[in-house]
Amino acid sequence: MRKFLKFVPVQFTFFLILGILVGKYYNFLPIQLVIIVGLLLLLLGFQFVRANKQFQPSIIFTILVFLTSFFIGISSITYKNQLNEKMHYANSSEFTVNKLLPINIEIQKVLKPTAYSNKYEAKVLQLNNKNTIGRILVAIEIDSIENPLHVGDNLVVKTEFLNVNEPQNPYAFNYKKYLQNQQIYHQIQLKKSSFLILQNNSYTLDGIASKIRESINTSLKNNGFKDDELAVINALLLGQRNTISSDLLETYSGAGAVHILAVSGLHIGIILLLLLFVFKPFHYFKNGKLIATFFIILLLWAYAIIAGLSASVVRAVSMFTALTIGIQLVQRSNVYNTLVISMFFLLLFNPFYLFEVGFQLSYLAVFSIVWIQPKLYNLWKSNYWFPDKIWLLFTVSIAAQLGVLPLSLFYFHQFPGLFFLSNLVIIPFLGIILIAGILIIILATLNILPQFLGDSYSSIIQLMNRFVEWISNQEFFIIQNISFSLILMLAFYAFIFITIKWIEKKVFYRFVFMLISILFIQSIFIFEKHKLQSTNELIVFNQSKKSIIGNREGAHFMLNSSDSLSLNDYALKPYLISTGIGDKFQAIKTKNVYKFKNEIILVVDSLGVYEFKSIKPSIIILQESPKINLERMLKALQPKLLIADGSNYKSFVAKWEQTCLKNKTPFYSTMQKGAFILK
Repeated sequence: MRKFLKFVPVQFTFFLILGILVGKYYNFLPIQLVIIVGLLLLLLGFQFVRANKQFQPSIIFTILVFLTSFFIGISSITYKNQLNEKMHYANSSEFTVNKLLPINIEIQKVLKPTAYSNKYEAKVLQLNNKNTIGRILVAIEIDSIENPLHVGDNLVVKTEFLNVNEPQNPYAFNYKKYLQNQQIYHQIQLKKSSFLILQNNSYTLDGIASKIRESINTSLKNNGFKDDELAVINALLLGQRNTISSDLLETYSGAGAVHILAVSGLHIGIILLLLLFVFKPFHYFKNGKLIATFFIILLLWAYAIIAGLSASVVRAVSMFTALTIGIQLVQRSNVYNTLVISMFFLLLFNPFYLFEVGFQLSYLAVFSIVWIQPKLYNLWKSNYWFPDKIWLLFTVSIAAQLGVLPLSLFYFHQFPGLFFLSNLVIIPFLGIILIAGILIIILATLNILPQFLGDSYSSIIQLMNRFVEWISNQEFFIIQNISFSLILMLAFYAFIFITIKWIEKKVFYRFVFMLISILFIQSIFIFEKHKLQSTNELIVFNQSKKSIIGNREGAHFMLNSSDSLSLNDYALKPYLISTGIGDKFQAIKTKNVYKFKNEIILVVDSLGVYEFKSIKPSIIILQESPKINLERMLKALQPKLLIADGSNYKSFVAKWEQTCLKNKTPFYSTMQKGAFILK
């Protein structure tokens, strides 16, 4: 490990990541970065020229190299951010949010549809007849077009750019931040009358790949593949998960096997082994290894293009491209080095990968397998082939889970206890499933697929789905709703790292560090428990067609609603899990009057009752669309704030806002601004 940390690309990558993080949250002018990086390169060149023939890097030279890598990281994310370019549609003088504008867009990606609309990612080609760049989210009403759009389709649109909403409730998933990491900053919503599909005679790489996938899907459908089986084939082999039902995705997630449905290092590794076997005879010819390497890399990237060049596919193919070069042309390369070099160039190419959960999980899993698995495997040796292979797969699964567990708990708040069982059963056969799937696709595309072969493969996919469903149904082994903070995640990674180092070499100081890491974790638990018990707040949650008011006094949390409540309510779940309250809350019917610290809060519901002689509220909450004369109520009660929650009609909320503006009463709509929190 010490040699690994001294490996120069590791140090470069570390400072590159630091630079990306700084560049993400602090703005730098491009010209400033050009000057800084230019000066650093000049100083490096000067240091190199001054050195003797036998160059030995000095401390100054080392510092300059690390600073250069750091500022290259800042530069990469600054220049990759399209918002910094003049041609970005948002930098146009004619761009305005919530104003009808004529634009020309090209569909880049087909997303998973909702019950009401088809969704796409698109790039803005023109804004008001001026060439632009930039990507947007597109939602088109289901009944607006007869057939869904395809990648490469061009549309002329007259519509409004809309901002993506911030999270509407505390601790909720920040979809706006997620899209910003994809460089998507606005969205448009289209109806039948607001767009026109143009005849597109141009061809793009994405468009060609999409047509190949559509042709494959048509051939598979003609050969009897449908529903979940077709969706799994699309995910396993073509990298397209937008046709997988939510239920099937949840089933694989509960079984700890969701990674099987994403084309990643596991899949690319199996395909690489197949290609190495196919091109092995080339080694017997002059320059055969070079030719074989060229074709293997070409086929890997051709597959990546067909699979849609998703982040997981790109990083897996990049890593295995480096590995192929090492195996074929040089020597059996160090996996650590290959891993780090692929990470360095991927982040240099697209620094926004760093903020993708898949990128983080992928590299943590692979690094853990390479580092931890051999140590676990050596704990027990079997003299028999079958137990040895079972133990090998088991240690691989355990090592991967150790690497991703803290991060998974932080993001997803659940742990599938039977993950090792699903992996032990599926992964040994995954190679056969993938290779057979490729053969099925080729034969189906050529229209020569025998019926019995198609039926057999469909049965195998069904059997795999049923097994995963059975694992997922063992709910006792699925630990859900785990509260796991960022600092706790980092503490657990420190504990895992120090413990593995102690297992490597059982020396006293490492044992002491391990005990300190345990004490640190316990301290975090104590601190978070104290925070839980000392926080007091009143929250008006935002949930469509439902009123929820939460009154929290430390760990005691009382929820008031006219409807039944559960931990799975989308407005409540993130808050209850992240704060550690979980299902330890009390639900009662909504009261009309609350007192929180020095504030008296009056709730006016559908009955419209607000005249109470004994109280003078400072805050009024309107819920369930009461039919009242708001102006009269404001003059009678003179509140300092009026709140309208998500249970009200939008038309009512718009009228109330105008009335409050007229009467100079502050107005807060949870539908517009998210949950209201009073501390």
